[in-house]
Amino acid sequence: MTTTRHDKALQFRALHERPGAFVIPNPWDAGSARALAGMGFEALATSSGASAAVLGKRDGQVTLEEALAHLRAVVGATELPVAADLEKGFADAPADVARNIMLAAQTGIVGGSIEDATGDDTNPLFDIGFAAERVAAAAEAARALPFPFTLTARTENHLRGRNDLDDTIARLQAFERAGADVLFAPGLPSLEAVRAVCQAVKKPVNFMAGIPGKSFSVAELQAAGVKRISLATSLYRVAMTAMREAAHEVKEQGTFTYLNRL
Repeated sequence: MTTTRHDKALQFRALHERPGAFVIPNPWDAGSARALAGMGFEALATSSGASAAVLGKRDGQVTLEEALAHLRAVVGATELPVAADLEKGFADAPADVARNIMLAAQTGIVGGSIEDATGDDTNPLFDIGFAAERVAAAAEAARALPFPFTLTARTENHLRGRNDLDDTIARLQAFERAGADVLFAPGLPSLEAVRAVCQAVKKPVNFMAGIPGKSFSVAELQAAGVKRISLATSLYRVAMTAMREAAHEVKEQGTFTYLNRL
């Protein structure tokens, strides 16, 4: 029986409201989405980095049209709720971010994230006030949808060289006031920092596993107060590492022992 999108949206929202933490893996295409769904995960999320790599591009270089096509493919491959990595909303102006939330929602997703990275290396983050305006516009658009869209707001501080935990917390608090349903600061350096973030906000917190030395166990993250754990590009990187190792064996040794591991 096909699950309606409204039902999927309610299922996704319920994952954030029940006790404990849950893992939301990040497929990179329709096939990996179907494989992860078959393993018993309860929801999926796209990764901008992984989806860009599939197209032979760098993260941040995917167009809105390409991103929407990717979302439709992933959503179409599974009955699970799917949330989207919408980067900075593919726009700067709040009104344009709101419009793109509405466009993304038409693909069948039930949630998505908006970040405060500008895409400009000389000025990597939007001013906190303007960043909050963008989140508020996205939240208003989300509330206008005919299903409960779960909006995640993320600050890129710790991925963009601004390792200021106080500013990270201030940004997340501003995003919470602006109407975000979930808060996210990828790249937090320690469990102590994770705990500080979780204690500073009332909304559920997403933690991104995938950075060596800055990825902690589900049990540790749950104890720190994390609600949702995403995997970013890490599963895609694992798959590509295995492919390169197998191809290297064939090219350099002329053997096929990798077949014995399938």
